[in-house]
Amino acid sequence: MTGQAYKGGPNTGVFLQITCDDAVNLPVPGEKYTFSIVKEAQARGDLEVLGERGRRVLRVHIHGDLKSGLEKLAQAISRAL
Repeated sequence: MTGQAYKGGPNTGVFLQITCDDAVNLPVPGEKYTFSIVKEAQARGDLEVLGERGRRVLRVHIHGDLKSGLEKLAQAISRAL
């Protein structure tokens, strides 16, 4: 999670938010939603606030195999640099 520290202060950061599918989607006890839904909402909220505050931010969501997805992301970043 991005956390509160980066949402305020000077606009000097560049943020890359990486999310992924959960291997197990556990229910929140006594609720109709899951922990995956809670984490997704927190990540989207952080992304929205950073964007509203004019921060440079990109979100990448990895579907499926996490290791493979991170390797592909690292390759894409290397090519871009």
